[in-house]
Amino acid sequence: MDVVTADRFAEAAAAYVHIPFCSAICPYCDFAVVAGQDHLATRYVDAVCDEVGAAEPWRPLDAVYFGGGTPSHVEPRLLGRILDAIAVKHGLSSDAEISLEANPEDFALEHAIGLRDAGFNRVSFGAQSFDDEVLVSLGRRHMASQVDASVQAAREAGFDNVSIDLIYGTPGETDASWRESLEQGIATGPDHLSCYALTVETGTPLGRSVRNGAEAPDPDVQADRYELADRILTAAGFGRYEVSNWSKAGRECRYNSTVWAQGEYEAYGNGSHGFRNGRRYRNHRRLDAYIERIESGRSARAGHDVIVGWDAEIDRMFVGLRRSVGVARGPGTDTLLASDEGKSLLGAGVLVEHDDRLVVSRPLMTDAVHRSLLAMDGPIVEVVNHA
Repeated sequence: MDVVTADRFAEAAAAYVHIPFCSAICPYCDFAVVAGQDHLATRYVDAVCDEVGAAEPWRPLDAVYFGGGTPSHVEPRLLGRILDAIAVKHGLSSDAEISLEANPEDFALEHAIGLRDAGFNRVSFGAQSFDDEVLVSLGRRHMASQVDASVQAAREAGFDNVSIDLIYGTPGETDASWRESLEQGIATGPDHLSCYALTVETGTPLGRSVRNGAEAPDPDVQADRYELADRILTAAGFGRYEVSNWSKAGRECRYNSTVWAQGEYEAYGNGSHGFRNGRRYRNHRRLDAYIERIESGRSARAGHDVIVGWDAEIDRMFVGLRRSVGVARGPGTDTLLASDEGKSLLGAGVLVEHDDRLVVSRPLMTDAVHRSLLAMDGPIVEVVNHA
């Protein structure tokens, strides 16, 4: 993605919809999800539609993203009701990207056709690995062979934009199996791939297992796996446009690109986060609390943070430096480069100045750059969205 295109997403309008239902909760997952609660799906969709209906009208949306959870676990007609409510309230641009996350075991052809009929045109599959032993270790409910079948079902149903998610660094995964996952993932013919390191989150079954002595992911191994992914995906024609995301030209995820450009997006559903009018807001996380609040006529909001002045500048850099194009120079970049931490990062080649922009040239060091940003003090400025 070129600089002009990437920065243009700062002016985009988007929405995120959270669908919390899953057939089972993976041991590494710390998202706002539930299993065994499918009987609440209709009631939940009613609540989300009510939340959308109570929102202030905005403008036609360029991207809508249904995440979870497992949106594909819910009937297409129910998801379509939410999408219809959004279209009525805000409108959709003529070429809007309408994405949903899906698991391979939920994605037969009939289901895929139902989702296309409901208005979805992009699907992101949680493949995670093409090694069946690794999939079992991750607590996944599909086998590797189901991923290709799901991608083909999506294509046959008319999805012309397909993404695959992979996880690297699972204990028991080998260099050879990770390479095989990358090669098989490419062979399914996706337009986009995301690769994430397995992380151990407090409060998850994986977190408890590691605390009790189970093997934890090795950060050095994960770094090697990331670099292998970048080499293989680049050689296959996928360009990295964000730390963990690669795509064919023009197939970058518009919703995520809006978020990373500090564009604005609405959020609907339990545990969802949005950004509008200088505020980053969040909804109540618990499913029952969310439904009860909406049904009693109260707001789903659990709180918000005002992002203005210097905070807006740090926020712009925090999200924007994840992109391969980095960010335009501004008060924040100047302050960072004048600091001891910034000078050290620049001298080490982690940060690079290029065409009046600041870029993280070593993506694996992005967290270190973020820590430096959060440690900075600076003047109050009025820059909010200059990408």
